Amino acid sequence: MPSRDFLERRNALWRRLRSLPPGTPEFEETLAQLSALTGWDRARVLAGLGLAGAEAPPAGEGS
Repeated sequence: MPSRDFLERRNALWRRLRSLPPGTPEFEETLAQLSALTGWDRARVLAGLGLAGAEAPPAGEGS
Protein backbone atom coordinates (compact mmCIF):
# COMPACT_ATOMS: atom_id res chain seq x y z
CA MET A 1 0.00 0.00 0.00
CA PRO A 2 1.41 3.42 -0.95
CA SER A 3 2.36 5.74 1.89
CA ARG A 4 0.26 8.73 2.83
CA ASP A 5 3.08 11.08 1.72
CA PHE A 6 3.19 9.41 -1.70
CA LEU A 7 -0.58 9.66 -2.14
CA GLU A 8 -0.68 13.30 -1.06
CA ARG A 9 2.17 14.23 -3.43
CA ARG A 10 0.62 12.27 -6.30
CA ASN A 11 -2.79 13.85 -5.79
CA ALA A 12 -1.29 17.35 -5.54
CA LEU A 13 0.53 16.82 -8.84
CA TRP A 14 -2.65 15.59 -10.55
CA ARG A 15 -4.56 18.64 -9.26
CA ARG A 16 -1.85 21.00 -10.49
CA LEU A 17 -1.63 19.28 -13.85
CA ARG A 18 -5.38 19.57 -14.35
CA SER A 19 -5.24 23.30 -13.59
CA LEU A 20 -2.52 24.09 -16.16
CA PRO A 21 -2.88 24.65 -19.90
CA PRO A 22 -1.39 21.70 -21.83
CA GLY A 23 1.86 22.42 -23.60
CA THR A 24 3.07 25.14 -21.24
CA PRO A 25 6.44 24.82 -19.48
CA GLU A 26 4.66 24.49 -16.10
CA PHE A 27 2.44 21.72 -17.48
CA GLU A 28 5.47 19.87 -18.86
CA GLU A 29 7.40 20.20 -15.59
CA THR A 30 4.46 18.95 -13.53
CA LEU A 31 3.84 16.11 -15.99
CA ALA A 32 7.50 15.08 -15.70
CA GLN A 33 7.31 15.14 -11.89
CA LEU A 34 4.16 13.03 -11.86
CA SER A 35 5.65 10.62 -14.37
CA ALA A 36 8.80 10.22 -12.27
CA LEU A 37 6.80 9.73 -9.08
CA THR A 38 4.36 7.16 -10.48
CA GLY A 39 6.57 5.45 -13.05
CA TRP A 40 3.96 6.16 -15.73
CA ASP A 41 5.11 7.26 -19.17
CA ARG A 42 3.96 10.54 -20.73
CA ALA A 43 1.23 8.90 -22.84
CA ARG A 44 -0.29 7.19 -19.80
CA VAL A 45 -0.35 10.41 -17.76
CA LEU A 46 -1.93 12.30 -20.66
CA ALA A 47 -4.50 9.52 -21.06
CA GLY A 48 -5.28 9.90 -17.36
CA LEU A 49 -6.12 13.53 -18.10
CA GLY A 50 -8.33 12.48 -20.99
CA LEU A 51 -5.82 13.80 -23.55
CA ALA A 52 -4.90 11.37 -26.27
CA GLY A 53 -3.82 11.38 -29.88
CA ALA A 54 -4.29 14.74 -31.56
CA GLU A 55 -5.43 16.38 -28.30
CA ALA A 56 -2.17 15.63 -26.52
CA PRO A 57 0.48 18.32 -26.89
CA PRO A 58 3.90 17.13 -28.00
CA ALA A 59 6.62 17.28 -25.37
CA GLY A 60 8.11 20.75 -25.24
CA GLU A 61 5.29 22.47 -27.13
CA GLY A 62 4.76 25.96 -25.82
CA SER A 63 8.29 26.18 -24.47
